[in-house]
Formats: sequence, C-alpha cells, structure tokens
Amino acid sequence: MRTVRLGAVVAVIAFLAAIAGVWVGRTFIPSHQRQGSELHDVLHHQLDLDDRQKAQLDAIEQRFAVRRRALELELRSDNARLAEAIETEHGIGPRVTAAVDASHAAMGELQKETLAHIFAMRAMLRPDQAAAFDRAVVKSLTADAQ
Repeated sequence: MRTVRLGAVVAVIAFLAAIAGVWVGRTFIPSHQRQGSELHDVLHHQLDLDDRQKAQLDAIEQRFAVRRRALELELRSDNARLAEAIETEHGIGPRVTAAVDASHAAMGELQKETLAHIFAMRAMLRPDQAAAFDRAVVKSLTADAQ
C-alpha cells in the first residue's frame, strides 16, 4: 500500500513538473515563431531604423542571445537536477525543494534579462518609434489572454 501511495506521489510531482516546464517555456522563453517574430518584424521592418539604430540593435540582440542561451542551459540543468532529485527522494524532500527553487531563480533571471533586453531596444528608439514598439510589446504579452 505504501509503494502504491509513493508511486502516486511521484507521478503527481512528475506531472506538475511537466506542466510547470510547459508553462515556463510558453511564458518566459521567447518564441521566435510567435512573440519574437512580431517584435522582430516591428523593429526591422516597420520602424524605419537609421544605420546607427540598426548597429545598436544588432549589438543588443547579440548580447541577449548569449545571455538567453546561458540561462536556457541553466534551466535545462535545473530540470535535470529536479528529475534526479525526484527519482532519488520519491517525494518533496530537501533535494526536490532545492531543485525547484533553483529552477525558479533561473526562470526569474531569464524574465528579468528579457525585460532588460526589451528596454534596451526601446531606449535606442525615437519617441514615435517607441510608441509603435510599445504597442507591439503589449500585444505580444497579451496575445494569449485575448
């Protein structure tokens, strides 16, 4: 009976971890097909950037790509540690809790870095360009809510 209960707890934790992973991916990791493509289109095709702005944008995008990749790798590593902790503890123990906390910290850092990236791009825009960019950001962030 204890084995069945323990198995059920592990199954529930694994299911919740999977749901959390999907949510994190959809919420915090920029999707080039959906949200990223719209912002990319606005920046590169609708705002009529001058050469100086294009150079700034390229530098901003390159820096963020490196940082985003590092954080995504950290999230994958955190997920692997979570899986190992679940397999070892078969319940919510200190290793599972620590792995979840580490994953949440990395997700939060990725979200902060993404926002810093968005604000860095916005800072290089003229006021008329910034208004169009702001509309695209708001639309991107609220697209699933509509």
